[in-house]
Amino acid sequence: MSYTGIVLVSHSSKVAEGIKEIIREVTKEVPVVAAGGTEENEIGTSVEKIEQAIHQADGGNGVLVFYDIGSAKMNVEMLLETVEDVDARLLEAPILEGSYVAAVEASMEKSVDDISQAIKKSFG
Repeated sequence: MSYTGIVLVSHSSKVAEGIKEIIREVTKEVPVVAAGGTEENEIGTSVEKIEQAIHQADGGNGVLVFYDIGSAKMNVEMLLETVEDVDARLLEAPILEGSYVAAVEASMEKSVDDISQAIKKSFG
């Protein structure tokens, strides 16, 4: 069974891990990977962490990436231009609410396309 994966990109490792913890209350099957903070676990983002998280979350059904603020989005966009072996998509939705809804949808074995559409409908 293959689930759509979720990646949480935050400037804070604590924020990303906290959101993952909330999601784990509703689903343990869906791959959810936190990519928060820099390589030194300081405030910021790391392209390397994001790339590793995308590959770790990929179970063959695609990956949805959520981010917190500006430069996190920029880093994900730059990275997605080079990632060719994973169907990874950056979604425009609040990181907590959007990733929570996506994880619930993914737990129902929905496709990356169906989940993306649901998020777009819910969060514009």
